[in-house]
Amino acid sequence: MKHHLTLPIFKIVADSAQKLDIPVWVVGGFVRDLLLQRQSKDIDFVTVGDSIALAQEVAKNLGLTNQVNIFKNFGTAHIHAHDWDYEFVGARKESYLEHSRKPEVMPGTLEDDQNRRDFTINALAISLNSSNYGELIDPFNGLDDLEHKIIRTPLNPDITFSDDPLRMLRAVRFATQLGFYIEEETYKGLERNATRLSIISPERISEEVNKMILADKPSVGFKIMFNTQLLHQFFPELVAMQGVEFINGKGHKDNFYHTLQVLDQAAELTNDLWIRWAAILHDIAKPATKKFFPDEGWTFHGHEDKGSRMVRPIFRRMRLPLNEKMKFVEKLVQLHLRPIALTKEHITDSAIRRLIFDAGDEIDALMLLCRSDITSKNMEKVAKFKANLTLVAEKITDVEEKDRIRNWQPPIDGLGIMEIFGISAGKEVGLIKNALKDAILDGEIANNLEEARNFVIALGKTMGLKPALTQE
Repeated sequence: MKHHLTLPIFKIVADSAQKLDIPVWVVGGFVRDLLLQRQSKDIDFVTVGDSIALAQEVAKNLGLTNQVNIFKNFGTAHIHAHDWDYEFVGARKESYLEHSRKPEVMPGTLEDDQNRRDFTINALAISLNSSNYGELIDPFNGLDDLEHKIIRTPLNPDITFSDDPLRMLRAVRFATQLGFYIEEETYKGLERNATRLSIISPERISEEVNKMILADKPSVGFKIMFNTQLLHQFFPELVAMQGVEFINGKGHKDNFYHTLQVLDQAAELTNDLWIRWAAILHDIAKPATKKFFPDEGWTFHGHEDKGSRMVRPIFRRMRLPLNEKMKFVEKLVQLHLRPIALTKEHITDSAIRRLIFDAGDEIDALMLLCRSDITSKNMEKVAKFKANLTLVAEKITDVEEKDRIRNWQPPIDGLGIMEIFGISAGKEVGLIKNALKDAILDGEIANNLEEARNFVIALGKTMGLKPALTQE
């Protein structure tokens, strides 16, 4: 492996370790990614001895003496240098209590440290010691698993997953990101230990799930989580979408697998995590709104409204950000039917104006979600919907250029209405304000101050209001 150790940091660490007589190895993810020819700027160094002293010596040789972050309680140290992160950890062995993923840690050998690793492909180590510099230490045939694209635990999976249940989600995440498959006994270990996920914090679960969502084909991870019942432990709303019900020979599509297809199609169009979350949640309220009518068949009326209201509780439970990102997802879920509905009727300027007004800056993301939401085995039907959506997009561009509706507000606001009639805030002000907005969006009057003022005064008169100011 010497020919892989081309970065200057390896020679610096090796020389520093030799000076201090501290054995050291490169371990884990960096070695895996090196062999897979994947980019990585995080390097973990494991020592048998004082890892903090080694980090300080390396920092001195890098000219970064004052830039070592030391964590004495964990016996670790970290250096950030030129977009690279170097972690120095003493080799250790661990023992776990049943209801915690926080282990009791004791100093150990390299072998002990490799035994505690989650997967064989992450248990690889490269020696930086003078006696065998560049030698690959591979006690669990991780190199073979890399070549055959296998995720496998180094020890009995029940031990590995029970000790730290987060490793189950990491197994799924690596399978999703790398395009690997999970070895049969390891897969069965996921099924047997799925309920152990209950001791993991929502933050750590969401961190792994978000990494899956950002993979090239996120559905891989969600299917594995569903089939092993991992998904059932933290996302019951999504699980509830699976299945097809028939009455009088009429069935609906499986909304779980439809959602995964929408997610994959969104992933082909954007790397935006929150658009992908909107894809996951766009139909989340279908189980709650599902009804059967003999004449219509299955309906999900109002699922976009209810689904939008479900976003916040899901985000709160999963410790996802309750900020503009959440509001962005809420809006996309709320509006996801609107552009598609426009393709079923004559597309009027007023309908487009309302869509642009309601979507605001999210109009482009909304159209991307709608394009992702076109799923059917009938490719002729898919092509028709895509063509219709393209017409809507073109109409949006035309109306936007003409009317500048995005993030628009009427020329006269509530304060202006109160000033015109010399009145205080009240029901009349709200009614006039909404009527003015509708009149402009529907094209009844032009979007300018003069026509808006004339409209407000005329409507006010029908409500018994007299203008307090004359128009100059």
